[in-house]
Amino acid sequence: MPALTSVQLFTVKDALEADLDGTLAEVARRGFTAVEPYDFVRRADTLAASLTAHGLVAPTGHGFLASTTFVNPDGSDTDRAVPTPDEVFDAAETLGMTTVIDPYTHPNRWETRAQIEETARRLNAAAELAEARGLRVGYHNHAHELEADIDGQTGLELLAELLDPRVKLEVDLYWAARAGVDPVALLERLGDRVIAVHVKDGTLDAEAVKAYPPADQVPAGQGVVPLAAAIAAASSLEVAVVEYDAYSGDIFDGIEQSRLFLDGAGLDGAGLDGAGLDEKAAR
Repeated sequence: MPALTSVQLFTVKDALEADLDGTLAEVARRGFTAVEPYDFVRRADTLAASLTAHGLVAPTGHGFLASTTFVNPDGSDTDRAVPTPDEVFDAAETLGMTTVIDPYTHPNRWETRAQIEETARRLNAAAELAEARGLRVGYHNHAHELEADIDGQTGLELLAELLDPRVKLEVDLYWAARAGVDPVALLERLGDRVIAVHVKDGTLDAEAVKAYPPADQVPAGQGVVPLAAAIAAASSLEVAVVEYDAYSGDIFDGIEQSRLFLDGAGLDGAGLDGAGLDEKAAR
């Protein structure tokens, strides 16, 4: 079965925080049928109503499960407590999710094997709770999990070995490439653990990537990340999620261009066939 094409709502966070319903209406108008919410516990009911109104589903969502306080996307700490796993799963049920994906753990938790073992323990415990409710748990990477070297192995791949088989992975293809790891080979090594990918492209220009958020991100197929080959290598892919950390152009145009790359011009955005994509033809 083709994977479902989705979009991470953090991509349109400024618009979403200003006008949730109007933003979701525009996402649907741009051809998406699925979204991946973030920070969804505080607004689950409102979000669920708007998704239904605009014909959208949310099979996956980002919620902290392996941290006790919120961590900002730039890696800075906060003292704001995260919702409990039960609160996260209550909201996930309200939204009709099947998989809750931990979006981020602080880079300083990837320095030793013991630290990674503790992250695995927390995710495994969450998976136990989730399974009783018909839900799954996953983990989403940035660069630091792959830059970490634990006895010659990347931190993310060590984590995968330590995880209960019920815990899945969502591989961010851009951040893998940023870490100097071949996304295609990574997905081949991780195998059926990977059920989702973040479809994000960039030039990886040495100067542009120094800032946070990075300044090099472009619509899918217009950068140097081998997206099509990576998607084809994901043997158990269920969801391909368009995302930008930042984009210098019109963000809604940007997500639509990425959707067209994934789905093929003229298709309805409901799915993709990774083997049939040609990145150069999509430019």
